[in-house]
Amino acid sequence: MTDSVPEGLVAAPVAEAGEAAVVEPEYDPAAPAPLNVPRTPTGDAEVDDRLDRLADADHLATDGHLEVYEDVHRGLRDALTALDVRPAPPGPPAPAPPYGNRPPAPSYHQSRS
Repeated sequence: MTDSVPEGLVAAPVAEAGEAAVVEPEYDPAAPAPLNVPRTPTGDAEVDDRLDRLADADHLATDGHLEVYEDVHRGLRDALTALDVRPAPPGPPAPAPPYGNRPPAPSYHQSRS
């Protein structure tokens, strides 16, 4: 048996007796990697929670990002929509004024004279 390595292949270093073999992970450009994008708090807890959710994409492969982004977008859209909703006034609705106190209805019929 010979210790030669076929041409084109590189022999991996062998750990000596008593030494621990250090295995470095191979670089995989498709592997998930944190983007480390800073997120500044907005002061709105609901919005900040949604923005913090973006960090979940850092640990997913690219094909898993869409689900996170859609979830964050949906939450932010709901938060914005809630700003447009006007709260109902307290108590029952006010009754309509009696007919005599109502302003006249607009007339869309014009007579020709």
